[in-house]
Amino acid sequence: MNSNNNSSIDYTLIFIVLLLGIVSCFTLYSVQPYLGSEAQDNYFIKQIAWYVAGGLVVGGIMWIDYDRFRHISWYLYGAGMVTLLMLFFQFPPQIIHTANNATSWFIFPGIGTIQPAEFFKVFLVIALAHVMVSHNEKFKNRTNKSDLWLIAKIAIVSLPPMGLIAVQPDLGGFLVLAAIVACMVLVSGIRWRVLSAVTLLGLLIIGAAIGLSIMYPDTVGTTLEESVFKHVESRFYGWLDPEKYTESGYQLKKAMLAIGSGQLTGKGMRDFEVDVPERQTDMIFTAIAEQYGFIGASIVVTLLFLLIYRLIYIALQSNDEFGSFIITGLIGMFAFQIFQNIGMSVQLLPITGLPLPFLSYGGSSTLTYMIAIGLALNIRSRTKQYMFD
Repeated sequence: MNSNNNSSIDYTLIFIVLLLGIVSCFTLYSVQPYLGSEAQDNYFIKQIAWYVAGGLVVGGIMWIDYDRFRHISWYLYGAGMVTLLMLFFQFPPQIIHTANNATSWFIFPGIGTIQPAEFFKVFLVIALAHVMVSHNEKFKNRTNKSDLWLIAKIAIVSLPPMGLIAVQPDLGGFLVLAAIVACMVLVSGIRWRVLSAVTLLGLLIIGAAIGLSIMYPDTVGTTLEESVFKHVESRFYGWLDPEKYTESGYQLKKAMLAIGSGQLTGKGMRDFEVDVPERQTDMIFTAIAEQYGFIGASIVVTLLFLLIYRLIYIALQSNDEFGSFIITGLIGMFAFQIFQNIGMSVQLLPITGLPLPFLSYGGSSTLTYMIAIGLALNIRSRTKQYMFD
């Protein structure tokens, strides 16, 4: 057995995150003068501060055996649910913050805004990993009944927070939680025949919803307009035809123009000609592509790919079921957000308010990603390798 824990620290993963952090800070430094009156904060300095705080959090998580998180999983889940319920009931109103018609943040003097939905992504991963491990320990012999019971448990744990996040409204956060659940279900041990049946049922429901929207567009449109999801339809049409729906497709047109104008090698640092809304957060990829072109954007995409690859490697190396489930959930979180963020910038997917991991500015999101990396490093450092494994 290799008992040298120091050799198990994944310096490759640390190096990848460090490079992404450097790219993020330099990009925020370059876009700061172009943000105009909206730039009340120095995003470059604050992002460095968040990374430093995240590094301290990673050190704290590394100090604790990750198996301890299984014992406090329901406390984390419960704390996360309390914060989501506080946002739902908007209590206490003094610390509730609403922006872009979404009530998704707490605001604290000296700190700024905190988005509980970001932290809940990790809390849900830990809770679901605990549920799956406990179920598999109890039901050694898998049956259709036990598999359906596990699906029911996962639904009971996942649907309440997903619903609370959806009605904020935060469609992007809802989709990330759905991606986490889907990835963890795939490795939960549920047999493929049961998964196929459940997937087919889900596709039928989605197909029915699409069919109703096609058959009764006015009714469905009116219903959406009267709900918290009134922005969904306009964003969808703005994605399909940004030239026709100029208002809802404005951000997409600007994003594609910025990316295309970078061409192969880019215009150079701080050479911006296209004004893209939310360039420091959701649209930071456009700033990278405009400054450094296809080559620079490709390097960033490669770093993000290596991040996912390294997490997959850690999951495969782990010989503990709880650790493997946690890493799988984190892979789902990162992979979906990366694909969605870059995809929405090039009209591959509709625009949703999702940051690009480790690159977009944001205190809550950056801390969440660092917590996730802390868990991954923790699991990797405590994975024992045996000669006859």
